[in-house]
Amino acid sequence: MSPSMMLHARRIGFVLFAAMAVLATLGQVGAAAQERFEITSIKAIRPTIVDTISALQQRDAARARTAFQAYDSAWNGIEVYVNIRSKEAYDALEHGFQARIEKGLAAPRPDFATLLPDAQAMLVKFDETVATIAKAPPLNPLYDEIARLRIVRAHLREVPPALKAGNFAKARKSFEAFDENWDSIEDLIKARSADSYVAIEKAMIEIEQVLMPQMPDVEKATGLVNGIMTRYNAALAEVVRDARARQ
Repeated sequence: MSPSMMLHARRIGFVLFAAMAVLATLGQVGAAAQERFEITSIKAIRPTIVDTISALQQRDAARARTAFQAYDSAWNGIEVYVNIRSKEAYDALEHGFQARIEKGLAAPRPDFATLLPDAQAMLVKFDETVATIAKAPPLNPLYDEIARLRIVRAHLREVPPALKAGNFAKARKSFEAFDENWDSIEDLIKARSADSYVAIEKAMIEIEQVLMPQMPDVEKATGLVNGIMTRYNAALAEVVRDARARQ
């Protein structure tokens, strides 16, 4: 083969290799884009476990508590998926690992030697559970509605404890997160009860105003949040009822 033909052949080979690489990349992107909401929402809470482990490795109890509280709040949003998919995994994560770690972190002087391996084992169990769920067929779409409602509600659930603890910065931050995500699920509430939707919108404006002062009226703010929660939970309960009826 002449030098010019060899060069031409190498160029063709390079072009084919580049094309295959692009196709492989596109395939990976396409697969990621097709990953269902169930999986992406469960995976989204994984960093809170990683943060907890990191804090325990550094023997930073305050940071570990904050990270694990974030896990607990986020878990409340997506636990419905795990509970439906595997009662064994749900019990292991919630009633086993989570219960032990929360109890350990509540101690004045946490036992890091015990907590760290437990948190690491929890992460392994969590990853195994996600991998198993990823292989399973999709659930009834109503379960995605339940998860979306619970994920947004998780921010609102953080407000009363923060108010009670006098952590007004946390209360404001959590309410702002609820407010920012409200648009993503407000139609689900409105579809269940137009009256509840209007009442929640009105109460949200009032809460924003009550939380503005440096020292908010804790009793009033808590009452308003609980009022929203009651209406919100009623709509959520209807979706749960409908989802179970279609199982």
